[in-house]
Amino acid sequence: MSETVLRIRDLHTQFALDDGVVKAVNGVDLDISRGETLAVVGESGCGKSVMARSVLRLVDRPGRITGGEIWVRHPEGPGKTPEGAPGGMVDLVTADKRTVRSVRGKRIAMVFQEPMTSMSPMHTLGNQIGEAIRLHEKVSKAEARRRTIDLLGRVDIPDPKRRVDEYPFQMSGGMLQRAMIAMALSCNPELLIADEPTTALDVTTQARILELLRSVQEEFGMAVMLITHDLGVAAQMADRIAVMYLGSVVERGDVVSVFRSPRHPYTKALLRSIPKLGSGARERLRPVRGMVPHTYRRPPGCPFHPRCDEFLAGRCDTTEPLPVRGPEPDREVRCLRYEERPEEAAATAGTPQARDPRRHEEEGA
Repeated sequence: MSETVLRIRDLHTQFALDDGVVKAVNGVDLDISRGETLAVVGESGCGKSVMARSVLRLVDRPGRITGGEIWVRHPEGPGKTPEGAPGGMVDLVTADKRTVRSVRGKRIAMVFQEPMTSMSPMHTLGNQIGEAIRLHEKVSKAEARRRTIDLLGRVDIPDPKRRVDEYPFQMSGGMLQRAMIAMALSCNPELLIADEPTTALDVTTQARILELLRSVQEEFGMAVMLITHDLGVAAQMADRIAVMYLGSVVERGDVVSVFRSPRHPYTKALLRSIPKLGSGARERLRPVRGMVPHTYRRPPGCPFHPRCDEFLAGRCDTTEPLPVRGPEPDREVRCLRYEERPEEAAATAGTPQARDPRRHEEEGA
């Protein structure tokens, strides 16, 4: 069994605002093992980035973690062992600031969504990457600079000896994203969290960034949590996939089984909305019906039921679904259709007979 590097249990992160409480992360359970890639997918506003920032305790006020556990490996930890996890792990939710800082950047590193705003425009790349190295390792400024130049070369930045003294605003978006990856790799982390690493990049640069992530993962042997709304990127990069909606993981499993036989209606709708090779020129895409609900008006029962084509009146709008496992290992779905008769639900889900007639939309409309 692969070594667990991150275990999240029942994580809740909320923002208490004047107009109400936003439940950005609502009971997330996730596991990541060494060397694997987990893709977290979903529409904008589903809590993916807040969940990732919660792992590193980087949620800005008024947001705060209100419950749950975030277990990571830590050699100086108290040696606690969560159920099914290896010893020597520490819970970052209850850990002190010193422990969190020793994990952040060293054990777990993050590539942020917008490198232009995540790096200081007042400091050179050498200063910023070198600071991350010297914060966690006792090395001289000269050694930190040498390692920074080596890292910039590893991520395919041309002429790293010159670029190390340049400022972020002197670099293109793709080059700056590679510099962010170099900073994240500076202390050889066990887990790299990549939050939309290809956002606002052209297609050629996106492909180079994804290839870079794959190569550095093989070189460093680390785990990767890839946060993306692009299902094509998830299919290309991931070993396992977790689908989030309104702060909860509604389906998870290995990427092949989820893409071949999706179970949750939201996963099915996402897959129907992407273009496919070989489809006819006149075939129209089928977008996910409706919009993500306002954060202050979370629907009762299943949060997806106002947009669901398999809605069960009197149940989905009153009962919140629990996670249902199996039959494949590590396969889980939150849907009421699978709680009582999972085999029957699997056979009928997605068919016109299974849909509520009030919500049925004519095929091809």
